[in-house]
Amino acid sequence: MFGIITKAALAIAIATAVFFAVEAPSVAGTDFATYASVGSETSVPYGWVDFCARYRGECQDDDRAAQPIDLTPAVMRKIQRINAWVNKNIEPVSDMDHWGVVDQWDYPTDGKGDCEDYALLKRRMLIEEGFPRQALLMTVVKEGNGDGHAILTIKTNRGEFVLDNLSNEVKSWTKAPYRFVKRQSEANQNVWVSIGVPTSEPLYVSK
Repeated sequence: MFGIITKAALAIAIATAVFFAVEAPSVAGTDFATYASVGSETSVPYGWVDFCARYRGECQDDDRAAQPIDLTPAVMRKIQRINAWVNKNIEPVSDMDHWGVVDQWDYPTDGKGDCEDYALLKRRMLIEEGFPRQALLMTVVKEGNGDGHAILTIKTNRGEFVLDNLSNEVKSWTKAPYRFVKRQSEANQNVWVSIGVPTSEPLYVSK
């Protein structure tokens, strides 16, 4: 399925995720999500810069107005199913084993990838489903041991949630066990902003 990511292939993947995935968890708890406090503009991850050099058509430098997702139960179920489907169908492998480099952001076109590859595919599939790009934000975090990790933050009218390759649960960002570092700006996907109190950035993301 992931030999080449085309619009048709994505449509098949989305249909599979929405209609045939394992039953998604309930939407309980979504009323209690909050919004992350974002700060000033910060450095853009090398992985994103390199990704955009190879996928120029997907990295337009166009400013857009914020557009949070209207989070209905049906919308949350669709998000949950896509998250679970990608987690189930992509085999985890490090960038070093996969590409021979420490950190490379890419689509898992051969069915293999690490954290940022999962997040990029979820973002792409959600965009193809009609979700606004401004609400689907690539995000860099640190685990408890300081290792870098990438997830997808989804901004909704009921708070912010994260899609993580290490969990099938779509959690409020405050319930994710990470120290949030930075993410894409809602206004411009090529601008990144800090999150919360400034902290040292991981050298790379990989898990």
